[in-house]
Amino acid sequence: MSVRKYFGTDGIRGKVGEGAITPQFILKLGWAVGHAFKEQGQRGKVLIGKDTRLSGYMFESALEAGLSAAGVDVGLLGPMPTPAIAYLTRTFRASAGIVISASHNPHYDNGIKFFSQEGFKLDDALEHKIEALLESDIEVVESAHLGKASRIEDAAGRYVEFCKSTVPYNMSLDGLNIVLDCAHGATYHVAPSVFAELGAKVTTLGVEPNGLNINKDVGSTSPEQLVKAVLEQGADLGIAFDGDGDRVVMVDHKGEVVDGDELIYVIARNRHRGERLGGGVVGTLMTNFGAELAYQEMGVPFVRANVGDRYVMEKLVANEWLLGGEGSGHILCLDNSTTGDAIISALQVLIAMWEEEKTLNELKSGMEKLPQTMINVKVAKKFDPVAHPDIAKAIEYAEQRFAGEGRVLLRPSGTEPVIRVMAEGRDEQVVLDVVSALAKEVENAKT
Repeated sequence: MSVRKYFGTDGIRGKVGEGAITPQFILKLGWAVGHAFKEQGQRGKVLIGKDTRLSGYMFESALEAGLSAAGVDVGLLGPMPTPAIAYLTRTFRASAGIVISASHNPHYDNGIKFFSQEGFKLDDALEHKIEALLESDIEVVESAHLGKASRIEDAAGRYVEFCKSTVPYNMSLDGLNIVLDCAHGATYHVAPSVFAELGAKVTTLGVEPNGLNINKDVGSTSPEQLVKAVLEQGADLGIAFDGDGDRVVMVDHKGEVVDGDELIYVIARNRHRGERLGGGVVGTLMTNFGAELAYQEMGVPFVRANVGDRYVMEKLVANEWLLGGEGSGHILCLDNSTTGDAIISALQVLIAMWEEEKTLNELKSGMEKLPQTMINVKVAKKFDPVAHPDIAKAIEYAEQRFAGEGRVLLRPSGTEPVIRVMAEGRDEQVVLDVVSALAKEVENAKT
C-alpha cells in the first residue's frame, strides 16, 4: 500500500497557513472525507469539534462546506475535548467525528484528526481512500442533496455526565481540594463541572481561552503554575490537561509532578489489587524502567510499544488488555473510552485514592523512577545503531553493568538526523558512564 502523503500517526498537523493547514485544503479534505464515507454506504451525520485556537473557526467553516458539498450532514459541537468527540460520535451513531486541534502545540499550529463511528482512529484503508480522493477535483452534489448543518447544544452536558458515570456510583470527592489547570484549552468548560459535581472543592487555572493562549505557560506541558498553586493553597492535588484534553499530569500535595508513567502505575496497582486490571500494561520504549520493575514485583505483565498512542493501542488490542500509555500523560483506559481521555484518566487515579484512602504521594511511592539520561548524536546519514558490531558489543557490556536493574535504548529519530542514545538504571553514575560510552561508539561509527 502506498505511503501516506498527508496523514501522520495522528491525523494531519502543521503550521496554520502552510502545507495542508490552509482553508483551501481543509475544504477539500471535508469533501473527500464525506465522499469516502458515502462510498462506504454511510450517509449519516459527521460531527465536528475543536479546541480553542483562533484558527478553529476558519477550519470548522471549511470542513462544514466541504462535507455539505459531498452531501453529508454536519453536527457542530463547538469547543470540546478530543475524547468527548470520540464518545459523542458513538452516542449519536454518527458516521464519523472530526477534531480540529493540534493538541499540546502552540496556537499557531493546528490539525485535523478523525474518529470512526465506533470512536476509534480511522483504519489505514480509509485514510488511503481519503488521500486518493484529495487528488481529484471537487464534485458538488445536486443542490437538493447538499448536506445540512446543525449545532448540538447539549454536547458539553452529555460528556460531563459520561465522565461522572465512569466512577463508582457511591464515590464522593467531598473534602478534596483540587486545583485544575485546563491549559486555556478544550476542557475549560467541562472539567471543572465534572470534579465539582462529584463533590470536590475546585480551583481553576487556564480557563480563560482567547484563541491565542492555548498551552501557553500552562497545562500538562508547563505545570509550574499548577505546582505553585497547589502549594500556596495547601490543596490535596493538582490536575493539568493539555489543549485538547487527551493528556494529563498531576501534582501531589507536596508539589511533586506525577507524570504519565507514575499515573498508569497508580491505576494499574489499584486495579490489580481489586482484581480488575484485565491482563497487563502497555508502555512505550520511553517508559521509565522503574515502572517495569514495579510491574515485575506485582506480577503484572508489561510490554513496550513504539512511541505514540496508535502503537500502544495496537498492543492493547493484540493482547486484549485495557490499560496503557505514555509518560507524557496520554493514557488509554479501554474499559472506559476508545481513546486517551485526560479527565477519565484523572478520575481513575482519584478512584485509587478514594478506595485505598491514601494520598497521591503515597500511592506513587511504590514505583521508584530511575535516573534517565539521553544524548542526541548528530549523524550525516541515518543508520540502525544496534546493527553495528562495535555498538552492539558496547550495548552488551552496558547491559552486563546494569545486571537487570537498568536498560539502554538506541534509536534513530523519526524527525531529525540524530541517533538518540538513552540509558537508565538505579545507579546514576553508571547511567552517565554508560550513555557517554555508547554515544562515543555512535560518534565513531557514524557515516
